[in-house]
Amino acid sequence: MGKYTREDIERMAKEENVKFIRLQFTDILGTIKNVEIPISQLPKALDNKIMFDGSSIEGFVRIEESDMYLYPDLDTWVVFPWTTGDGKVARLICDIYTPEGTPFIGDPRVNLKRVLEEMKELGFTSFNLGPEPEFFLFKLDEKAEPTSELNDAGGYFDLAPTDLGENCRRDIVIELENMGFEIEASHHEVAPGQHEIDFKYADVVTACDNIQTFKLVVKTIARKHGLHATFMPKPVFGINGSGMHSNVSLFRGGENAFFDEKGKFQLSETAYQFLAGVLKHAPNFTAVTNPTVNSYKRLVPGYEAPCYVAWSPKNRSPLVRIPSSRGMSTRLEIRSVDPSANPYLAMAVILKAGLDGIKNKLTPPDPVDRNIYVMTKEERLKEGIVDLPSTLEQALENLKSDEVIKDALGPHILERFIEAKEIEWDMFRVQVHPWELEQYLKQY
Repeated sequence: MGKYTREDIERMAKEENVKFIRLQFTDILGTIKNVEIPISQLPKALDNKIMFDGSSIEGFVRIEESDMYLYPDLDTWVVFPWTTGDGKVARLICDIYTPEGTPFIGDPRVNLKRVLEEMKELGFTSFNLGPEPEFFLFKLDEKAEPTSELNDAGGYFDLAPTDLGENCRRDIVIELENMGFEIEASHHEVAPGQHEIDFKYADVVTACDNIQTFKLVVKTIARKHGLHATFMPKPVFGINGSGMHSNVSLFRGGENAFFDEKGKFQLSETAYQFLAGVLKHAPNFTAVTNPTVNSYKRLVPGYEAPCYVAWSPKNRSPLVRIPSSRGMSTRLEIRSVDPSANPYLAMAVILKAGLDGIKNKLTPPDPVDRNIYVMTKEERLKEGIVDLPSTLEQALENLKSDEVIKDALGPHILERFIEAKEIEWDMFRVQVHPWELEQYLKQY
């Protein structure tokens, strides 16, 4: 993505024959919303004068305080390459402001920027994120509705013809590159019908914007191939679920604050403190990084997803892994996050947890280089390894107990997030599921 001025955008809109502009933002649950305007309203949008009804958006405001303003981030200007017809469609990602001209505390993107200010007060200049979002491709039926039939029977790094999603995945990569993404790799994942496309890291706000754009592109191009793309964490029982491993690092100016050539594993004291904060708060921020009932079907032993709080410089079963790259690429890979998470909220709680470790000079436990999945509960307890929450209900209770993570969300988002997720859990809890009918209908 580029650095654009108002004049740049007006010129590019004319050159590209843009007819409509989507002013996009993200609600508390991570769903992309947009207000579409004709090109004639572009000057008004660039003056931050486009309004919308905030009371209609999940978790925003009550009906008596509904007026909200969209403040476009000019650097997020993109013309969608797949639009055809008489004119093209472009988009701008927006921050939400109140009628008083102040940033809206219920906007996840604004909230992440608030936590970044705390980071800057500690002397760091940027928090970088390199996400690895995974997704499944399912076939559509004759009515263009998603089925439960996977599009292929491929496995890790398989090639066509086993991987029938290869052409779809290639077209997704082409469209993303046309929109300014730097794609590093794309491949079939472990499970049938599962895919991963990795793109270059960026500062955390840009990276979260990219995640939301990525999801939109993947779903759009999949439809063109007669497929449905889903970022549901565990759509199929008995095979791996989808994660969004998050590679994070702190920078001071042009230097990676996690790298120390003379440190153990060439990690700095800052890296160890940040790591310690993440491990300390992980059970309590899991409700945010894994926010659906379905998320906890993925966080079980045996399917490569971490369900225990530990770290290692080489082992892939713990929550946090330290990839082998050093220097500017030194980073922590947080493996529990799944792609149903609101990326702005997920990164806010992870950053806040890490900063708490730095502020309080926390020390992480020793690394665990054994396969944690084959350890007994007694062995795990002896090593000081605790479990992540096993249900959304438990995760929400943990969240309520942690003042640091609650502060990462702020009172407005916290209250509405918990309210929405408790409703979700209760709806799941009272439902009679097919498994129960299979197990009990004849037996009793």
